[in-house]
Amino acid sequence: MKILRHCRGFTLIELLIVVAIVGVLAAVALPSYNAQLRKGRRADVVSMMAAVQQAQERWRANNASYASLADMTRATSATPPGLGMVATSASGYYTFDIAGAAATGYTVTATAVSGTSQALDAGCTTLDVVVTNGSPGYTQTQCWSK
Repeated sequence: MKILRHCRGFTLIELLIVVAIVGVLAAVALPSYNAQLRKGRRADVVSMMAAVQQAQERWRANNASYASLADMTRATSATPPGLGMVATSASGYYTFDIAGAAATGYTVTATAVSGTSQALDAGCTTLDVVVTNGSPGYTQTQCWSK
């Protein structure tokens, strides 16, 4: 009498091969995915910088020089009134600072918040806009997607 055995399922070797393939795919895909997320989050900086530039032009229309960070973040109901902006981007990945506010220009620096994945965005953790006589100039041009 013959006993027929039907083996069903996976062998341990087959399972290990699948796990190894999934591991290699994950090791390749995850860094690329994170880089694309960081690149997409830079749109937060672009909108924040545009808002700062617009607020600066509003301020300059009524004052002898561009606003400092203190003027930008001071409440609109304060004495003297400020522009009521917050120094953090909408999603909280960047903070901004204003340096060199004068009658002819200023520099806005956006810095990735420590502890967020944007702080790992190589070469793009600090973005600057230098405005001279109303014309903006962008540093780290590879970080400004157009």
